[in-house]
Amino acid sequence: MTERVLVAMSGGIDSSVALLKILEAGYDAVGVTMKLWEYRDVGGNLLRESNCCPIEAINDAREVCVQLGVPHYTLDFQEEFREQVIDNFVSEYRQGNTPNPCVRCNSLIKWNALLEQADRLGANKIATGHYARIEPVADGSLVLKKGHDQNKDQSYVLWGIPRASLAHTLLPLGNFTKAEVRALAAKHELATAGVEESQDICFVPDNDYRRFLEEMIPEQMAAGVGEIVDEAGEVLGYHQGHAAYTVGQRRGLGIAAPEPLYVTSIDPRSNRISVGGRAALFSGSCQVTDMNWLIPPPVEPIDIHAHIRYNSVGAGAKLIPEKDSAHLEFDEPQLAITPGQSAVLYRDDVVLGGGIITRGIT
Repeated sequence: MTERVLVAMSGGIDSSVALLKILEAGYDAVGVTMKLWEYRDVGGNLLRESNCCPIEAINDAREVCVQLGVPHYTLDFQEEFREQVIDNFVSEYRQGNTPNPCVRCNSLIKWNALLEQADRLGANKIATGHYARIEPVADGSLVLKKGHDQNKDQSYVLWGIPRASLAHTLLPLGNFTKAEVRALAAKHELATAGVEESQDICFVPDNDYRRFLEEMIPEQMAAGVGEIVDEAGEVLGYHQGHAAYTVGQRRGLGIAAPEPLYVTSIDPRSNRISVGGRAALFSGSCQVTDMNWLIPPPVEPIDIHAHIRYNSVGAGAKLIPEKDSAHLEFDEPQLAITPGQSAVLYRDDVVLGGGIITRGIT
C-alpha cells in the first residue's frame, strides 16, 4: 500500500514544489492549508487578510492540488494561533522582549496540528516547503540539518519542533536552491509559479509591528512618558511607551547626540529605556531558557556554533548545560544579543537544539 503524506500548502511556490516532489517520490499525497489569521481583525491591509493565510493563498493552494490531482483541505486553526502565537507576541513586547513568532508557530501550531491531522487522514508523515534537511546519522537516528541553499536555509526557525517528529517529517526542498525551485514550478506550469514571497511577519503584512501592537495593546503602547537614560543613568530624553522599542534599535529615539545611540536594554517595570554607543551593545555571553534538544541533551560543556538571530552568520561558543536552560560563552563578543530571540545551536550543519534568549551578559 502506498504511504500517504500530508503536505502543508501555504499557497506559495515552495509548498507547491514540495507537493510536486512528494508525488514524484511515489507517495500518496493530501494537501492541507491552515487558516491561521484574519488580518482585518486588527486593521491594516483590508484587501488582503494576511500573507500567511489570505483567501488568494488558499485558492492558489487548492488550484495546485487540482493541477496535480491531489485532494485539498482547509483547516481552521485561528483560535490556536491567536492563543499560542499572537498572544505570546504581544506579551513578549509588553515585557520588553523581541520575539520570533515563526519559531513558536512551527513548534506549537504547525507540526503538532499537522501530525494530528495526518493521523486523522490516514497519513504517517507530513511534508513542508522549508529549506532544511532531515537525514540519518551513524547510529540510525535522524538529525535536522541546514538546507543546501545557505541563502534560504530555514533550519533556524525549526529548532522548536519535537525531536520525535523528525521521523514523521519530510522536507523535500532541503537539497534544492530557491532558483531551482522556481525553475521546477515554471517547468511544470504550477499555478503559483509567479507568486512573490514575503519576508514580513505573516500576520503583519505591512511590516509595521508598532501599528499592530497599538491595535492589540493600546493601553501598553500608550503607557505614558518614560525616560531614556544613558549608561550613567542620566536622562537624555523621553519616549511614549517601551513596547515600541527593541534592543539594538537606533532610529526613532529622538535624541541629539555627538555619536549614534542604540537601545541597550528595556525595563518594562519602570517604562525606562537605556541607550549607549555601539560598543555598549556587545556581550560576551548570554543565558538561554526553554531549551528544546534535537539530539540527546549534553551533560558536559561542549563547543558549538550559535546563531542568535535569523540570517546571522553565527559565532563559535561554549555551551554550558544547566537544568532546563543553558549558558553560552562566545569566542568573541556578540552585537545586540536580544531577549526574546532564539539562540539556535549547531555543530557543522546539524541543529543540536535551541532556546529563548533571556539576557545578554557583558
